[in-house]
Amino acid sequence: MIDTEYDYKLVVYGSPRATSAGGFVRVYDDPNSAKEKRKLAVVIQEQAPKRLLDCPLRVDLYFYLPRPKGHYGTGKNAGRLKVLAPINHTKKPDIDNLRKLITDAMTGIFWRDDSIICEGTTKKIYSDRPRTEIFIKIL
Repeated sequence: MIDTEYDYKLVVYGSPRATSAGGFVRVYDDPNSAKEKRKLAVVIQEQAPKRLLDCPLRVDLYFYLPRPKGHYGTGKNAGRLKVLAPINHTKKPDIDNLRKLITDAMTGIFWRDDSIICEGTTKKIYSDRPRTEIFIKIL
């Protein structure tokens, strides 16, 4: 349930990508989504407070990630979501890497340091409209 009492609400369309090599997972922007990274910076800059936040914060992040082709039917059911297609995203990237990507990106633009974030929820869900929703509440 999304609280209507947030101080800031940001939505960024597109989604980050992840790869793994040598046992390490790296979250990155696909070269094809460099435009999405610029959108993130623009959205953050446009809605950033005049002064960096330097107080306890709650930051809730909702990552709506693209569905793989296997979630959709074929033939006459092409484009239709399968009945058993999952809602929750249980693949890479890891939820903590996604959270770190956003909170680090907002440091120095929105808040002094992400260490001031005291609480928050993070979810990753499949969606036909990939995006990241960022909700910030001053505690």
